[in-house]
Amino acid sequence: MSLLAPQGFRSCTANMGLKDDADDFAAVVSEVPAVSAAVFTRSRFAGPSVTLSRASAAAQDFRGMVVISRNANVATGATGEADAAEVRRLVAEKAGIAPEQLVIGSTGVIGRPYPMDGIRAGIAKLSWPFDPADYDAAATAIMTTDTRPKVVRLRCGDAVLVGIAKGVGMIEPNMATLLTFFFTDADVPAPELDALFRRVMDRTFNALSIDTDTSTSDTAAVFANGLAGPVDPARFEEVLYQGALTLVRDIASDGEGATKLIEVRVTGARDAAQAKRVAKVVVNSPLVKTSVHGADPNWGRVAMAIGKLDDDPSIDPAKVTIAYGDLPMYPQEPDDAALEAARGYLSGSEVVIRVGLGIGDAGFTVYGCDLTPGYVDLNSGYTT
Repeated sequence: MSLLAPQGFRSCTANMGLKDDADDFAAVVSEVPAVSAAVFTRSRFAGPSVTLSRASAAAQDFRGMVVISRNANVATGATGEADAAEVRRLVAEKAGIAPEQLVIGSTGVIGRPYPMDGIRAGIAKLSWPFDPADYDAAATAIMTTDTRPKVVRLRCGDAVLVGIAKGVGMIEPNMATLLTFFFTDADVPAPELDALFRRVMDRTFNALSIDTDTSTSDTAAVFANGLAGPVDPARFEEVLYQGALTLVRDIASDGEGATKLIEVRVTGARDAAQAKRVAKVVVNSPLVKTSVHGADPNWGRVAMAIGKLDDDPSIDPAKVTIAYGDLPMYPQEPDDAALEAARGYLSGSEVVIRVGLGIGDAGFTVYGCDLTPGYVDLNSGYTT
């Protein structure tokens, strides 16, 4: 049975010499004009791929993307800027579109220039039209330390939405995240697409944290070519949200060295911003993350993390509640049976930590993972 795919997108993948035995280049482009929305990292060390793409985003007419993996092309000076512009231009020429109609993404080691001789030779071999879009191949080609490609496919009326993403380390998005791209044949007006895309990013990818480190290359974009006709914007936003959330949970569970997905659900907050801040301080705590890894029902580490928000006097410990799943831990003192039940719950592959603030009626959920020796092993020798 053929996989769900939106009409009118074509792709190619190739090896440009950055990976030993796998594709490290991907491009997906709409055959026809499209509207788009995109958000990018706020990092002060943003790479030229981000700055180039961000400068073109306001036109909302991106038709697709090109990505090089295993090389972030960040902190490479004027040479890096020229190389990113050349890669985008060469791929755009193949597709017969303006360079400004392509998002360019780069991911991998910081501080190394592109191996341009190999990349030029590889792009020269490409020919348009590319093959009908192979999203699994594209998702695989953009991977770095991911253990699996991340793809989601959903319907929205007569239209189809496909999303791909990469990233399992150096992840606490600020404005966007990692690399993630959505392709659809839905007809959504550009202003509505931009507004709903930003709302979805805030509730999904910006609610994700693996290790508190914001990437220099975070890029998220959606491309809509309209070939399937109009859809209800509210319904499309819900489908996009479900697709983005699926990718976020997949990324969190595949975090570098991770063995468990962690959700922190905060309720009873003054507003969503407060709930998000509390949830992030919990999911980012190394002590919380290691206790979940060891299935240690040490709820005091959750309390400790919340307590670090010493500039928010509205958080009153007497009103706070803490639970693992549906198992209350605080304020009622858990007995031995409750602690043993919590130990069993924390031994699972997905853990929900619930925090109630008793202040208002707002809430927010964030996503992360446990902290394991595998994370240290991988990142202590990443460039070697």
